[in-house]
Amino acid sequence: MEAMSAAVTLEREGEVALIRIDNPPVNAAGQPVREGLVKAVAALDADPGIRAAALYCAGRTFVAGADIREFGKPFVPPSLPETCDALAESRVPIVAVIQGTALGGGCEIAMACQARIGLPGAKLGLPEVNLGLLPGAGGTQRAPRLMGMAAALHLALSGKPIPAEKALSLGLLDEITDQTDPRMVALHAARRIASGKLATRRTDALTVTPLPAVLQAARETVAKSSPQLHAPGRIIEAIAASTRPIAEGQKEERRLFLESLEDPQRAALVHAFFAERAVAKFPEQDAKPRPIERIGVIGGGTMGSGIATACLLAGLQVVLSEQTEDALERGLATIGRNLDGAVKRGKLTADRVRATRAALTGASDLNALAGADLIIEAVFEKMEVKTAIFARLDGIAKPGAVLATNTSYLDLNQIAAATSRPQDVIGLHFFSPAHVMRLLEIVVADKTAPDVVATGFALAKRLGKIGVRAGVCDGFIGNRILSAYRRAAENLVLDGATPEQVDRAIRAFGMAMGPFEMGDLAGLDIAWASRRRHDATRPADERYSTLADKLYDKGWLGRKTGRGYYDHAGETPVPNPELPALIDAARAEAKATPRALTDQEVRDRYLTAMIAEGARVLEEGIARRPVDIDAVFLFGYGFPRHLGGPMFHADTIGAAELVRRIEEYAKVDPQFWTVPPLLARMAKDGTSFAALNEAG
Repeated sequence: MEAMSAAVTLEREGEVALIRIDNPPVNAAGQPVREGLVKAVAALDADPGIRAAALYCAGRTFVAGADIREFGKPFVPPSLPETCDALAESRVPIVAVIQGTALGGGCEIAMACQARIGLPGAKLGLPEVNLGLLPGAGGTQRAPRLMGMAAALHLALSGKPIPAEKALSLGLLDEITDQTDPRMVALHAARRIASGKLATRRTDALTVTPLPAVLQAARETVAKSSPQLHAPGRIIEAIAASTRPIAEGQKEERRLFLESLEDPQRAALVHAFFAERAVAKFPEQDAKPRPIERIGVIGGGTMGSGIATACLLAGLQVVLSEQTEDALERGLATIGRNLDGAVKRGKLTADRVRATRAALTGASDLNALAGADLIIEAVFEKMEVKTAIFARLDGIAKPGAVLATNTSYLDLNQIAAATSRPQDVIGLHFFSPAHVMRLLEIVVADKTAPDVVATGFALAKRLGKIGVRAGVCDGFIGNRILSAYRRAAENLVLDGATPEQVDRAIRAFGMAMGPFEMGDLAGLDIAWASRRRHDATRPADERYSTLADKLYDKGWLGRKTGRGYYDHAGETPVPNPELPALIDAARAEAKATPRALTDQEVRDRYLTAMIAEGARVLEEGIARRPVDIDAVFLFGYGFPRHLGGPMFHADTIGAAELVRRIEEYAKVDPQFWTVPPLLARMAKDGTSFAALNEAG
């Protein structure tokens, strides 16, 4: 066995050779892999005794993509396109043996070979679109040659991997084997090529059938589904070039790839990609999580049943507790419907349904939770209700059990003080629907033990969620910031916008919903209760809009009552026809002088309020780093991924411009619009939120 690089070896077995990649943990296509493959091909070409070769990987997976450790570092040749071209032009036919995943550059490496064999469970994909890129090592040219233009478009535009069976039917794989040893499969396959029993084909010599109607349909779909994204359109144009000779198509692919590389969307999407990994690093990560297998959930409403569903889907045992048998039956029925939906979405296999349902029990007595490792309270958002429950749990929960609350706003320290074991208390703020939404705010109280924090993150990982550490304040990270930009939206209506205009402007920015649409969806009684909690402490000079209170007084609570800011009687919501009169009354009470506002003015004020409150959350230590705020809004609040998150987006605006805006807005509302000290320092020093991420 001869070393071609630190990650690639070449082994000769008579008239065949084996190229092995060993670059743990996922055999990423880093420089040692690229260098080794190029040298291995050169060695094969120089050896007239070798008639065939096979490429396989050590460990659990084929090349799973680019090496993220190289991101932001100086490039060291050879490039991945050069590597794939070397494989494609090899004198000796090479078969790629694929176990695990062949993603991005890994899939491109496999496509450059002269045959491909999949092991059980293998998956192949081109996920570059998720990073604002397109496959840039021949992927947009070789995929259509192997599987046709339509299938290649779907693979590259969806960014989702396909299983080996699908890849075989499309022509991306030549065979699937039931053997599980990559080396043995590779050796056997190389010998079959040498004996003429396994056919090979040179991908670059294949031709692509033009499908102009398919290309046009793809363009129209992208224009409708993701009009703000640039990468999908470039992918379509690169694949359109696959009908040309390979060299010409690759030239166009390279041009479009480099264009994508310089696109600000690429940087934002890469930031979003790394945000998911960054938030997994937290101060208590060296603590050992407590074992969690049995979960108690208190409350069978929408949130509680969603939390229970998420835990069941993760293979945990769940006891759902409600006050009455009727409420318990409703909660259990909701969980049943959630599980049925998970089967339809492919999140739960049919053969697991029975075991999953068997892991769920119900009880109308809190004592049934005595054996739970973790108890999650998810009842109505009232402090007296929650503290009463935690006081009871103090005498019921076993020693060492983690006591969690799903509160969205309330003081976790006060809840923890209701027990004799505040070190065991933590906030686990799920987002609705809890079995679907990926965000989990892990709220750490003053006395929360490090191993309890680690347990919260371990649970998030097991549930497939993004855990973000948050400190204690009213609303934590997400809802604290939400309260600020929701107030900005309400003031925009006082100043001349309509709820419909605000929602439209925010959707055009890239958010899935505007604030008033979201209010109708969540229920206007939720925000009403929050406002009443703050009545006693509201500053006398606060500019307050009574519009939402007027809707509440009329019983218009949004979708659940059929009317709120919008009328929901028909299939598509329309503005509430009685809203203009209520808006006029609210403006008169606030002594507001309305004027015409542009959509850009709406967006600027809305986003500036979001960013300013984010700066305060950072300065107070509620969020440790700007990236934590970005993760919360990317995974829980629908912030456009291609803009990276509110704090990443703030750097594209610049601290000085944000300060200028706030000072301008303060001329009308000085109580609300104040420059956060952190932002003022950044504007003075010319620093950025990105620098704070690096420091943290």
